[in-house]
Formats: sequence, structure tokens, C-alpha cells
Amino acid sequence: MKFTILTLFPEIIEGYFKSSIMAKAVEKGIITCQVVDIRSFCLDKYKSCDDYPYGGGAGMVMKTEPLARALDSVNASSIRTIYPSPSGKLFSQKYASALAEEEELVFICGRYEGIDQRIIDSYVDDEICIGDYVISSGEIASLVIVDAVYRLFDGVISKESLEEESFSNGLLEYPQYTRPEVFRGMKVPEVLLSGHHKNIRDWRLMKSLEKTKMNRPDLLGPEHIGGNQNGSD
Repeated sequence: MKFTILTLFPEIIEGYFKSSIMAKAVEKGIITCQVVDIRSFCLDKYKSCDDYPYGGGAGMVMKTEPLARALDSVNASSIRTIYPSPSGKLFSQKYASALAEEEELVFICGRYEGIDQRIIDSYVDDEICIGDYVISSGEIASLVIVDAVYRLFDGVISKESLEEESFSNGLLEYPQYTRPEVFRGMKVPEVLLSGHHKNIRDWRLMKSLEKTKMNRPDLLGPEHIGGNQNGSD
């Protein structure tokens, strides 16, 4: 998978691809990244990338010309192009899986009040919202999507880990514990120390259901109502 990311702040993106699991994925050749500095496509001596919005209003809008030149330089018209935006479709694990089917993705990192609608109409295939809130950095929003997508590729994270994560089966993930067995008077649930695999599976399912019901009841469908809730603490 190749990620091509257009940004006014390349240093934000570059650091991410040199860190942690992503750095290992790049080293293995599973992931490649091209970071494009939009400002380098400005033709004026001030390298200005924003202008006042038509119709008035607060803030500035990213200029069309340098952004279009940057997009043309990476052949974005023939590659699935994503623009993270509060006005887009809500992102989900299912959406991430669909994006992972692509060989290459182009991201436009917005700033200020966003980008000109004509850029969206001409280049953008997916306008994606990462949540019902607003942040100032299109770079961070783009990296949220990148992170959800790249970890789905073989060789990045073990298949077993992916299968047990939140949303993999429509539920939130069960609680996790590690050493020490007792921490500040709080003990690891006995079932996890028992070595009884079926009881552990049942306990984890029960806890997943409880956590989902408490934090995300909207995720619970008919298949989870009246399911196996046996287990012991």
C-alpha cells in the first residue's frame, strides 16, 4: 500500500512514518509513503496558500491553484483520493477495511476553514469524518485514517490480534490484564488465571457485551441480545 499525503506541514506526517509499528511496516516494504508539500506549488514569492472566502465569513480557505498543481503532480485524478472533513461520511472499521483494498490512497490535509469546493468536486472520492467534532489539523485526521487502514495488511499486526480487537465482531474489546497479579489491592479476575479456555472465552464475551452495552449500546444488534453471558469473576 502506498500513501500519498498532501500537506502544508510535512514534518507532522514524516515523523509518524518513522515511528513504532509504522516504521517497521515501511522497513519491510509493506507500506510506502510520499509526502507532498503543497506550499512548494505556490508561485508567488510569499508561498501563500490561503485566501478570504467568497461571501464573507470568518477564517481563510486553502487556495485552489497550488493544491490543484500538487494533486496533478501525483496523478490524483486516477487514484482514490480522500479529504478528511467534519462534513464527510462517518469513518468506521468497515470503511477502513474497504480502503485497505486499494493499492494506493491520496490524502489532502486541510487547514483553516478547509478547501475550495471545486477541488472536492474535481479530485475527491471520499470526504471522511473521523468523528462528530472539529480539529484544526487535517494532518492528524489523515493519520487517524492511515493508522486504521495500514494495520490491516498482512505482516503488520498478527491476525489473532486483529480478530480480538474492538469492532471486529461488532462488540467492544473485553478488559485486558497483565502482571502483577495484584496491583494496589486489585486482583486479576480468577477466571483468567484458571487456564480453562472455554471459561475464559465465555468471560471475555460477557465482558465485551457489558462494556458495549454501557459505552456503545448503538452497536448491539439482535445477534447480541440474549447471547451467551455465562462466566465467572
